[in-house]
Amino acid sequence: MQIQLTTSQPLASQTLVIPVRQTDELSHTLSALANRFNLEPATLQHDFKADFKEVLSLYQADGQKVYLLGLGTEPTTMGWLRAFRELFFRQKERLSRTVGVDLTGFDADVIESVVLGIRWGGYNLKLHATDQPKTADFYSEEGVLQIYSADYQQLPAEEILHRAEAIADTHRQMLDLMNSPSNYKVPQTLADWAVASGQQHGYSVTVFDQAEIERQGLLALLSVNKGSEHPPVFIIAEYKPVDQPAARKVGLVGKGVTFDTGGISIKPSTGMHLMKSDMGGAAAVLGTLEVAAKLRLPVHLIGIVPATENMVDGAATKPGDVIGSYLGKTIEVIDTDAEGRIILADGLGYMVRNFQPDVLIDLATLTGSVIGTLGYHAAGLFSNNDDLTRQLLNSANQTGERLWPLPLWDVYKEDIQSDVADLKNFSGKPLAGAISAAKFLEVFTESHPAWAHLDIAGMAFTDTEFGTQKNATGFGIRLLINFLMGTQIERI
Repeated sequence: MQIQLTTSQPLASQTLVIPVRQTDELSHTLSALANRFNLEPATLQHDFKADFKEVLSLYQADGQKVYLLGLGTEPTTMGWLRAFRELFFRQKERLSRTVGVDLTGFDADVIESVVLGIRWGGYNLKLHATDQPKTADFYSEEGVLQIYSADYQQLPAEEILHRAEAIADTHRQMLDLMNSPSNYKVPQTLADWAVASGQQHGYSVTVFDQAEIERQGLLALLSVNKGSEHPPVFIIAEYKPVDQPAARKVGLVGKGVTFDTGGISIKPSTGMHLMKSDMGGAAAVLGTLEVAAKLRLPVHLIGIVPATENMVDGAATKPGDVIGSYLGKTIEVIDTDAEGRIILADGLGYMVRNFQPDVLIDLATLTGSVIGTLGYHAAGLFSNNDDLTRQLLNSANQTGERLWPLPLWDVYKEDIQSDVADLKNFSGKPLAGAISAAKFLEVFTESHPAWAHLDIAGMAFTDTEFGTQKNATGFGIRLLINFLMGTQIERI
């Protein structure tokens, strides 16, 4: 499917989508639409209220189909995306090969959400089904999306469309990675994807195999991997903007557990099949690196992904074992199902020692505790830097990938105190689990002055219209790209 930007000329698309806000002027808007399409205004006002995701289909005498799409009262960026995603997903078999979207009454900024929603609406979750559904005409190579905007908005619209398309393609690949089952996705799969992406988009990728991981002393990662037949990898991706040697340096670290049984502290069988998703942090980091390189953002970006399975066999790390780490600190493993923070310890330690980033952010599907706190509507944000917190919250509000700040008070240090080692990986208490996990990670940042931890457990894999069970969202890529594009990053 190709996308064309054009001005508000006579609309020739076989299918037309018109988004409508629920404002005080709604009756006037509907009267104008009624006149435009030769309808009775009173009937249209009775049948369509512009509620969020409400759809009304109109059929014209010339065969054109028109969808009025309700946006509700104050549509957010995510609201635009979700409304268009659901409409195009539900109606994709009914769409004509050419579809127009009339955005002449809106700012060009909404184009990003519209395009991402439409692209996502064509996503095929049946990655390994033998009976693949036929590609809808609109989503075929011959499909055309025509976006109509006002003359004066054409220049910003082109830039926004370029960014949206860069994000959309990478986002789809991350959905595929996260939705793939563990027998199709092992740690090396993530490494292979990163290497191929780096070669295509011009950024460097280094992958440590197990021998190099041992040589480097990444002992925490090795301990989690001990029960798996698939060796771990340690991925380092680096994008440097051309001719900007003084660009701010941002380090991203993502948890890459391609399947999590819980180890010896094994999870209940209910829901374990969804643990193929435990690399949502890795997906956010890898996706952000690729998009940043495609957009040539003026920031020096380093992404680190420690990747492994967390499996059970006779060699697996046991509760009560004391393990080492890259920074030399010893960890008492109270719960082997708290493995994400263990591998992130090595990722964070390697990042601060070898790259000294100006800003350090880690992302992980880390705790069920954060879901108990925030549900499936926001990720937990922990940071020691008020400016960084403010900027991340601003990006969250702009993209709709919500964050909510939670405390990092030192009183919570008691939850990670060990009797036999430098610290322990789990408090053993049925409360404040996300906070104690963040305090554990903080130790391995070596008091970095601008660090943020994002616990995305409730956001990376959740219910959508695409399937009967939870599936990937690609959470974090849009959030981080928006953050990296912000000029205020210079002041952190």
